[in-house]
Amino acid sequence: MNKTEKYQYLLPQIKELVKDEPDLIAKMANVAAILHTTFGFWWTGFYRVENTELVLGPFQGPIACIRIPFGRGVCGTAWEQGKTVIVPDVHKFAGHIACSPASNSEIVVPVFHNGTIIAVLDIDSTDYGTFNEIDQKYLEQIMLLMAEN
Repeated sequence: MNKTEKYQYLLPQIKELVKDEPDLIAKMANVAAILHTTFGFWWTGFYRVENTELVLGPFQGPIACIRIPFGRGVCGTAWEQGKTVIVPDVHKFAGHIACSPASNSEIVVPVFHNGTIIAVLDIDSTDYGTFNEIDQKYLEQIMLLMAEN
């Protein structure tokens, strides 16, 4: 299965996993697990907005940074800009926060609820250039499902 087919296969499964579930943490845990397992990413998880920083939420992969300030790193930048950020080579991203030296590319997708960012989905890969507009399209659709309820 190619990348698009994998996402198309996952969308209805994720919709069923999160529908009628009011607990955001529970939804984040299952979404992180299904994405991580399906694609074999290095790190897949969420950071939740708490005041002026992002705080580590449910994830799959090695240990991670616990708190990220607004506007710092790829996650903080996606939060500040209010849009998905794709970084083909994190070592060339000004202000990158290196939670793991094994991470080489990254995508961060905001999770909106009632027009406000409540979290970000952060996915890292050990390969360079892993993420593209296909990932952005489908991950943004998945984050819309997360924010329902």
